[in-house]
Amino acid sequence: MNSSILLIYTGGTIGMKQDPATGALKPFNFNQILEEVPELKKFGCKIDTHSFDPPIDSSDVKVEFWIEIAKLIDDNYKKYDGFVVLHGTDTMSYSASALSFMLENLDKPVIFTGSQLPIGMLRTDGKENLISSIEIAAAKNEKGEARVPEVCIYFESQLYRGNRTTKYNAENFRAFRSANFPVLADIGIHIRYNDSLVIRGEGGKGFKIRTELDTSVSILKIFPGISRDFVLSFLSINNVKAIILETYGSGNAPTSDWFIDALKGAIERGIIILNVTQCHAGKVDMEAYATGIRLKEIGIISGFDSTTEAALTKLFFLLGQEKDIQVVKKRLAENLRGEITIN
Repeated sequence: MNSSILLIYTGGTIGMKQDPATGALKPFNFNQILEEVPELKKFGCKIDTHSFDPPIDSSDVKVEFWIEIAKLIDDNYKKYDGFVVLHGTDTMSYSASALSFMLENLDKPVIFTGSQLPIGMLRTDGKENLISSIEIAAAKNEKGEARVPEVCIYFESQLYRGNRTTKYNAENFRAFRSANFPVLADIGIHIRYNDSLVIRGEGGKGFKIRTELDTSVSILKIFPGISRDFVLSFLSINNVKAIILETYGSGNAPTSDWFIDALKGAIERGIIILNVTQCHAGKVDMEAYATGIRLKEIGIISGFDSTTEAALTKLFFLLGQEKDIQVVKKRLAENLRGEITIN
């Protein structure tokens, strides 16, 4: 392949190995990755490694962690043809979504992967996930361009656009789903790329990273029996600039006057409210039912078919880049990195 890949181990199950003496799981030395996974030698590409020290449990992921990954990729961008990020599965969709916005004019693959079982265990899914991720990160088309120059998640024979994913299953090897967007590649005996779906960075503008993120965002999930006191208390939290409203079905919520008035009051105070469905598949359509129409009338913005992970990190990104709330609202309705489908 004659490609060079930087393998970034941040933490997670994939990097664990069982101590033969104690049986305890502990991170192994990724500088010895070719000894652990000798199949990688058959690729003929250069593989360098970088390990976070100490490794980060994905439940402890913070904005600073995303910034560190972005800076690491930026510092090494000209040295490598692609990047593979090993990451715990619990927050992988958040991290992949965040990096999709933070990496601008990307023309090289950044493939997140991990595993449900440690790489040192007999039945591990980690080896196949790692091997295929590296092969995809190294792949080029007939023009010598990266085959998939996006931030992706590879897991269990499927390559997904990262900001379209959510962790769906805590026990099966197929841990992730992309309910509203097709896979970018199916991996079987052959790798079948869906080239027409791949987004390519704007040529000539140059790769750059955006590390200004504003986390002044909260998530309000609607549920039957939600009380007025709870909603008013939630909407009065200090220093919140935006709220993701997780609604029913195609964007529906209670129509009680107190509920609508509470949301309207928050919007009038300058808080952005973004409507995202609780459903795993489908999209928000605030013109389908009377309940959605009322939300639209008071100024709530449609999240279309966005995942909560993509909606949250998109708001972090836009609030960090823009001080004008009206500009943020306008850009929320734009498809920035393939994260939403606008019909």
